[in-house]
Amino acid sequence: MTNIKTIQINHIAKMEGHTGFLAKIMAGKVKEAKLETAEGARLYESLVIGRQFADVPTIVARICGICPVVHTLTSLKAIENAFGIKVNQQVIILRKILELAQIVHSHSLHLFFLSLPDFFDIKNDLDLVKKFPQESSAVLEIRRFATEVVRVIGGRTVHILTAEVGGFKILPDKSELKKLMGNYDKIFDQALSLVELFRGLSYPRFIRQTEFISLTAACEYAIYEGDLKSHTGWRVKSDKFREKLSEIEKPYERVKQSFLANTGDSFMVGALARINNNYPYLSFQAKKIWDSLGADLPDYNSFHNIFAQMVEVIHCLEQLKILITEFLDASQINLKTDFKVRAGQGVGAVEAPRGTLYHAYEINNQGIITKCDIITPTAQLLNNLEDDLKQYLGEIKSEASVIIKNKIRTLIRAYDPCISCATH
Repeated sequence: MTNIKTIQINHIAKMEGHTGFLAKIMAGKVKEAKLETAEGARLYESLVIGRQFADVPTIVARICGICPVVHTLTSLKAIENAFGIKVNQQVIILRKILELAQIVHSHSLHLFFLSLPDFFDIKNDLDLVKKFPQESSAVLEIRRFATEVVRVIGGRTVHILTAEVGGFKILPDKSELKKLMGNYDKIFDQALSLVELFRGLSYPRFIRQTEFISLTAACEYAIYEGDLKSHTGWRVKSDKFREKLSEIEKPYERVKQSFLANTGDSFMVGALARINNNYPYLSFQAKKIWDSLGADLPDYNSFHNIFAQMVEVIHCLEQLKILITEFLDASQINLKTDFKVRAGQGVGAVEAPRGTLYHAYEINNQGIITKCDIITPTAQLLNNLEDDLKQYLGEIKSEASVIIKNKIRTLIRAYDPCISCATH
């Protein structure tokens, strides 16, 4: 009888949600390597059916407590596209500010408190703080700055209140934003001080070619709007995403997984995908920092997603300064675009911290949601992560079991998965 070696991790800590890992090695070959989600389906797509359109952005924000802003914004975009609403540029600027701040505080949390301990074999965050006291303080200050930006513009830090279809209910207090920006130089210097720490990590040498997909736009690092792009060369309007991506639900699985529609292959989304696709549009400092890693583009090392997040923190902070200054300097602010409720279909696509988020709705002429389709970044990256895990395990299978498990955890956390979003 062929000997089967099983590797099982019942719970992967230091990531959002509850999931484990199971792998089987037979005759020296990895036959299976998969995540086992331990959360129930949450059925948000069914929950919004029959609801008035105005309620939906508030409801779907509850999909995730880490990135509720992007669910709200993507939902708003989908509804506005269904109604044919073109919001004004000042509304877009405020929404971009919200999303940039969302990425900064999410990345900061993941980088330092979730992924960094893997590289120093630290199990307890108290030990992490003792080892890196100045860095810990810097990360908390950066994250606090970003969440305060969200609060001032969105009304509160989690599940924002002010954004609505067509624009905003109220505008942010400019005096509060000015006060926040008075601390900007200190925050940016603190972010720069973290770069050397993350550049100096011993990232495993791991290469598996895959396809990188993200939003892209002319002359900017796409976060809020743009077309859908692959690093292999194709590009489509974001509302045509179903032409390129397929989503299936496997028997007994609590999460859906996405594949390339034409090949059935996995693909990568998130910070590394965005840099592979949009490197020329990184801010000045962010581009220099990425270049210092010495990685070729496209970069196929999934562990570098960690450093890519650090680069995006710098980029997003630089963009926040530009856009907040532009908003503060505007003499006349247009709050909202008028619109009429009508039957229609609409898609919204925005870059969440972990990758491109899609919301698609059908709405009747009374403004009632009749169909909803939400595809989250984690639902897209899980298939790619499992393909990576299978190859990586094949490369490290001869090592001691405890070392294998630690390395598996490190790769999983490098992806920064959000299981709550995946079980939406």
